[in-house]
This record gives sequence, C-alpha cells and structure tokens, in this order.
Amino acid sequence: MKKLGVIVNPIAGMGGRVGLKGSDGVEILRRARQLGARPESPQRAIEGLEVVSRVKGDIEILTYPVEMGEDECRKAGLDTTVIGAIKSGETTPEDTGTAAAEMAAAGASLILFAGGDGTARNICDAIGERVPVVGIPAGVKIHSAVYAVTPRSAGEVAAGFLEGRLKETRAAEVMDIDEDAFREGVVAARLYGYLLVPDERRLLQNVKSGGIRAEKDALRRIAEDLIAGMEGDDSYYIIGPGTTTRSLMESLSLENTLLGVDVIRSGKLVAKDVTEAQLLDIVGENRARIVVTVIGGQGHVFGRGNQQLSPRVIRRVGKKNIIIVATKEKLVSLSGRPLLVDTGDEALNRDLSGYMRVTTGYRDYVMCKVGS
Repeated sequence: MKKLGVIVNPIAGMGGRVGLKGSDGVEILRRARQLGARPESPQRAIEGLEVVSRVKGDIEILTYPVEMGEDECRKAGLDTTVIGAIKSGETTPEDTGTAAAEMAAAGASLILFAGGDGTARNICDAIGERVPVVGIPAGVKIHSAVYAVTPRSAGEVAAGFLEGRLKETRAAEVMDIDEDAFREGVVAARLYGYLLVPDERRLLQNVKSGGIRAEKDALRRIAEDLIAGMEGDDSYYIIGPGTTTRSLMESLSLENTLLGVDVIRSGKLVAKDVTEAQLLDIVGENRARIVVTVIGGQGHVFGRGNQQLSPRVIRRVGKKNIIIVATKEKLVSLSGRPLLVDTGDEALNRDLSGYMRVTTGYRDYVMCKVGS
C-alpha cells in the first residue's frame, strides 16, 4: 500500500488579503492578525485533499497533528496516521522540515503539502530529491515550479501518481524571494534547490519568468489605451501589481506600488497599497474596474501576489469590468497555455473562465482563453 504524506503550513498566505505580501516572520504574522487576516491554507488544503479522497481506500495517509494536516484530512473525509508533535498555535518552519523528513523516513511515496515558497524551501532543505512532492498553492508569492495551478489540480496530480497513472518524475525549481526587499518594491528571487514532482506539466505551474523583455514602447502603448478608456469615466480603477500596470501609473505621473494594489479615479491617486477591506470600503456601491496583468511564464491573472483582489472584491466589480493587460512577449511565453485564475473560490473561477480580451497595445487586443 502506498503512503501519502500530508503537510499543511497553517499560516501560509495570511499576509495576502491585508497587503503584507507574505507571512514570513513573527512580526509580519502579528501584524497580519492585527489587520484581521484569516488563514487561507487550511481550506485550500481541504480542496486538494477532497480530490485525493477518491483513492483513500488504497493508500495510507501520514500527517502531522492538528492544524498541520490532521484537521484538514479529517474534514476531507480521510483517515490518517498522525506522527510527530507540534505546539498547536505556534508552528514553525522547523516543524515543516521535520515533518517532511519523518514522512520520508516512514516510506512516503509522495508528499502533498500546502504553503508558499518558504514552505517549499523548508521541505527542500529537509528531503531534497528523496521523495516526490506536490504543492497546493496557498502562499502569497509562489515562484516555485513545485506547485499545481490550483488546489484541485494538486489533488488530481497526487491521485494520478498514487493510482499509478503518472509514473515519471522530474526535478522542479524551488524559488524564493527576500520578503523585506519585496515590500520595498524589489524582487530578488533566487534558486534554492530542486524537489522531485510527478511529470504532469499541464497541471503544475512553471517557474515564474522574470527575464522576458518588455520594451518601453509596448508598455507605453498599453498605458495610452487605458488612459484613453478612462476619459470621461469616473469609475474607480483598481490597479493590480506588476511592471505592466505600473506603466499606467507612470504615464499619469502618479506614485505607485509596484508590488501592491493602488486605486485611482479621474486620473488622481485615491489610495495606495490597499488591503482587501480597504478596497471593499472604497468601491462600496460605486462603479469600479480592475486592471491586472499576467504573470510571465505561469499565466496567472488572479491568485498570485494579488490576493487583495479577493473573490468579494472581484464579484463587487464584476467580470465585465476586469481589464487584463499584457505585452505580446508575455503571452508568447505561455506557449499557447490558457490564462489562469485561482481566486480560492471555485464558483468564481468557473465564472471567470472562457475567453477574455487582453490589451496588448494602443487599440490592440487579443482574445485569450482563461481557465482554472
């Protein structure tokens, strides 16, 4: 009987909705809780585990106590063998590494874990390429290629591997960034190592691409198109993070948050580096539009680095008021794969699927397929 190890980082992603761009460190976690942040990873772990439950009679599940996997497995209807020990409510990165090492020593065939890039680093440090893994995306910044495109996709990959339908594995990059620099608008990602993953490239994301050259002229033309559309429109414009959207703010001579979410109206800055709660207050019953870009190499539009644009915010604004912008080079980097949405709300993901227009220049648009 195959053994599946399950690890949940219970605090992963807590900084996203409240605009902290991560949850690494005791002080950041304290601030996130003060701002009303709620754990995101438990529910996302359950979504992935519910898919795995279809093979539960054929596998033994090893997990860590309480919030590090036991609770989530139980809610997904899975019986488990609980190993290890933690101090509930005060879990640490060391707990994650120890859990992975103990599961590997116990003969786990695969480890399914929920977290972000920091979690992947902890597991990489503990087991290297000894045991295949699949990551359930639950963090704010997810550059690593060990994660599935959605929680349910992670469950599909794990189930396929345990059923024997997926037999091959490959080494996938574990990337992470300096969160302190990230909060100052500097992206300094580097390779920390490799983990083995089942070779299912359709459901596992690529490493985030940061080297695609987007010429200033292309970005300027995208900004010109957006500004032309704003003329006479008193809607609130919610500007998502990224260098592509930053070109709009620069063209309007407005201060901007490269890695946060800003709000403008009638060509003026209304609020800078906002949280989900602030967005809901600002938008209220007013007309609003969301401007987002595409993550190069991965294709995500929602759910990676812009969790402030939560399901509640997106629903309040409406699909018809979402503006996607991207250079043609960035779209080419996807090699025909669809754009992705991973909002944490399956019903909303389905509503956003289909074809959406992407602005690639001044009066230059392409229709791209969106999936989840």
